[in-house]
Amino acid sequence: MAVKRARLIYSPTSGREEIRRRLPDILQRLERGGIETSCHATTGEGDATVAASEAIERGFDMIIAAGGDGTLYEVINGMARHEKRPPLGILPLGTTNDFARAVGIPKHWEYAVDLIVAQYKRTIDLGQANDRYFINIAGGGSLTELSYEVPSKLKTMIGQLAYYMKGIEKMVNFRPTKVRIEAEGVGEIHEKIMLFLICNSNSVGGFERLAPDASIDDGLFEVIILKKCNLAEFLRVATLALRGEHLNDPLIMHFRSRHIKVTTEDHVQLNLDGEYGGTLPCTFTALKGYLEIFVDEQGIASYRKRLIAGTQL
Repeated sequence: MAVKRARLIYSPTSGREEIRRRLPDILQRLERGGIETSCHATTGEGDATVAASEAIERGFDMIIAAGGDGTLYEVINGMARHEKRPPLGILPLGTTNDFARAVGIPKHWEYAVDLIVAQYKRTIDLGQANDRYFINIAGGGSLTELSYEVPSKLKTMIGQLAYYMKGIEKMVNFRPTKVRIEAEGVGEIHEKIMLFLICNSNSVGGFERLAPDASIDDGLFEVIILKKCNLAEFLRVATLALRGEHLNDPLIMHFRSRHIKVTTEDHVQLNLDGEYGGTLPCTFTALKGYLEIFVDEQGIASYRKRLIAGTQL
């Protein structure tokens, strides 16, 4: 078997710094699988984007993103601007790993590495938001801002709890925004809303049933809009969303589209894969079949099969 060259781009602070402890074992496992791997440790915001772009220019056979959704977001932004893009491996070692969960990539590092070694690829869509790209979710509104407002040091110290703390703080300023939404195949929407979500997968913010019909390879976004409501109504809808029963609620607008433009007279920040993505206005486009990623050949990660069978990891 021919040896493949990989560039592993990792965030040293992701997931309570687990990557620091696991890196020698990860490299050894990749090497045994015929993947010769060099590393780049990110040093700050945007560094993973530059590193991914340079990896393509240097002709690596694959790129591996090790960290959370933020690291993955930066890596795909470095890759998406190139005409020829190598396949992407994902090691979900961050505080939040929504996209990895959506495509069945296991949290356990050994099994995630094994998927990359197996070399089974799946072609997926990416989303474009003005001049940026996202792999999982784009959104706007008060609560969509909380993920990128949580300090990285706090995430490293207390993990997912940091998001809950920030969420409680943000609810005090939960306010509606008047927007105009133009969606291909749907028409124009003029509405006061609390937030909008443009989903490429079904796993958003830890809610695996928030966009239950979203598909990563159909060339369409799943769009969910929460209309103007009070805090009590919002908490009711959020409870329904945990069970996947929210889409028929009168406060929810739900449709699918390939091309969406959102404008407003207010100052509304964008959240792209949990990171700051600029402000409205913004045009969102689904880029069908834009990237290859390594996944489990059976469509469900092997570690999940073992859990279903009741065996131990």
